[in-house]
Order: sequence, then C-alpha cells, then structure tokens
Amino acid sequence: MLLAEIEGSLSAVGYGLAAIGPGIGVGIIFAAYIQATARQPESARLTQQWVWIGFAVVEALALLGIAFGFVF
Repeated sequence: MLLAEIEGSLSAVGYGLAAIGPGIGVGIIFAAYIQATARQPESARLTQQWVWIGFAVVEALALLGIAFGFVF
C-alpha cells in the first residue's frame, strides 16, 4: 500500500538551506546600516555605497548556491 509519493529534486532542499546564510547576512548588513545612520545621520551618504556593495557580495553567495544546486 502506497501512502505518499515524494517527487522532486533534493537540490531544492539544498538551495533552501543555502539561502539561510545570505538571508541572515543581508539582514545584518541593513540592520548595521540603519543603526549607523540613526547614530550619525550625516554619514548616511558615505556608508550607503558600502551597503550596496556588501549586499551584492552576499547575494552572489545565494546565486552560487542555486547554481551549484543545478550542477550537482
């Protein structure tokens, strides 16, 4: 007797686990930016470019995770 059939790819589960790290990283980056801007509002324009660079680097990790999920 077959109760349930599981179909799909295990790489989707792997990508879901791989997306946890970049998700936390993006949250930490923007939380630090908001806190720094709240402490010194005049430095917001100086630090904003570094926030976007950090965001891009962390998101590259998520893209690598999905690429490796399809490769392996």
